Amino acid sequence: MPDVTILTHFRFLSAGETVGCWVRGARWILTFAPASYHHFYDESKPFTCLDGSASIPFDQVNDDYCDCKDGSDEPGTAACPNGSFHCTNTGYKALYISSRWVNDGVCDCCDGTDEYNSGIVCENTCKEKGRKERETLQQMAEVTREGFRLKKILIEDWKKAREEKQKKLIELQAGKKSLEDQVEVLRTLKEEAEKPEEAAKDQHRRLWEEQQAISKEQRERELAASAFQELDDDMDGAVSVAELQTHPELDTDGDGALSEGEAQTLLGGDAQMDAAFFYDRVWAAIRDKYRSEGHPGQLGGPTSSTEATPPPAVCPSLPLSRLLGRDGDTRPPLGDGGSLAPALGVGVDPRVLSTTSPHIRQVLPTEYPPSPPAPDEDRMPPYDEQTQAFINAAQEARNKFEEAERSLKDMEESIRNLEQEISFDFGPNGEFAYLYSQCYELTTNEYVYRLCPFKLVSQKPKLGGSPTSLGTWGSWAGPDHDKFSAMKYEQGTGCWQGPNRSTTVRLLCGKETVVTSTTEPSRCEYLMELMTPAACPEPPPEYPVEGDHDEL
Repeated sequence: MPDVTILTHFRFLSAGETVGCWVRGARWILTFAPASYHHFYDESKPFTCLDGSASIPFDQVNDDYCDCKDGSDEPGTAACPNGSFHCTNTGYKALYISSRWVNDGVCDCCDGTDEYNSGIVCENTCKEKGRKERETLQQMAEVTREGFRLKKILIEDWKKAREEKQKKLIELQAGKKSLEDQVEVLRTLKEEAEKPEEAAKDQHRRLWEEQQAISKEQRERELAASAFQELDDDMDGAVSVAELQTHPELDTDGDGALSEGEAQTLLGGDAQMDAAFFYDRVWAAIRDKYRSEGHPGQLGGPTSSTEATPPPAVCPSLPLSRLLGRDGDTRPPLGDGGSLAPALGVGVDPRVLSTTSPHIRQVLPTEYPPSPPAPDEDRMPPYDEQTQAFINAAQEARNKFEEAERSLKDMEESIRNLEQEISFDFGPNGEFAYLYSQCYELTTNEYVYRLCPFKLVSQKPKLGGSPTSLGTWGSWAGPDHDKFSAMKYEQGTGCWQGPNRSTTVRLLCGKETVVTSTTEPSRCEYLMELMTPAACPEPPPEYPVEGDHDEL
């Protein structure tokens, strides 16, 4: 039984068929088996299934009948549905295909060996595919070599930068103690300077408050004197019960009229009260209700310490009640031609018109000049020269202290940042450290994606709007054997009725640093690819030029 190597397409014997030569020799069988399995196909002994499930005579190998559960006895036929057919693909790369694809009329192997018995002639494209594959691999190898060269530079840069940062950290930590001492000295000086400042300001404030109290007291006495003058209708130097009764707004029992008894009670049980006792005994009881005849509502009502001095009554020398007469007579007793203007003077408040007869309203002026503005007594006057000197000295001490305190806080922040950066895991040799202070963007049709490595990932609408967090730095997320091949960003903005957004960033080898793609394979879970030299592995040996060999 000679061994025959078959170089063209083959067809197995079907029932009742004979051929001129025996073609199922071991060498032909090996055409369909990978090189690593050749020692299993030895025609000098029975064949043992590769899974050990059975042992069969060798002439049952490739007989188009599946004897082994794993299909290993039929490497060149489609007899076993779970079997695999090995494409040698000389000049390209070996390939396994399902046994069901053998002799199905479709060329799956680039050398065409899978269609040996289908009647289909397959062109051998392995050499061309191998050439293109080698070109691609060479380009990838060039990228890897250049990226790895840049990676080594990044590693060296981080080593130098780390040494400089450690040196700077030591300097800052040493300077921190000196600055802390300086801050404490300036704090003490500030506190010492603030003591005389506060004392001087307190004294200034007390004097102003005392002056305000005196002014308020004076205004109250002036109001009381004006009220007394208006109430003293007969100008006998005393206010009587009858005179008080002309002001029903002083009513105390709510019946709208001031009775004789109520008036006498307001006068402290006396029939009348002179000016000497009016302020102390009567004014406090009536001031909130009393309405001036000349300016209704002017004298009455609450008066605060900041209340401006009210304008004088319309007619302080002659109340309107006298002009009208005790019996309400509206005939004007004074003035030429029956006019009250000369007697009342300019500045009659139009509000008085509502209380007078039509005849009086005809002769009263309809316009009057505004009252002069009240003095601004609620504003504390400027500090005296000595007090201002204390304030200036204290402010200078505060400025020096605050400046030193800010410098200390800035230094502490710098120390924290340096400690964090120096201790950060930037890869096996710190090759990813250069990404720490950088951000990279990718613009799509709808969004602008922004990746700031070791910090955050965000998504912003291209046409404007607020950014959405797709996660903040979590950890390295590559598999155990390649930990630094992926980053995980977590706890982004929550999805509507869903989890918080998160992003996995896959790191790919490249000569440049650029975000190449962003997808959302699962709801609220994003996948981003970042090309960077830091991800480039050490390159394999260079491929030989074409012609040295024809296999990959």
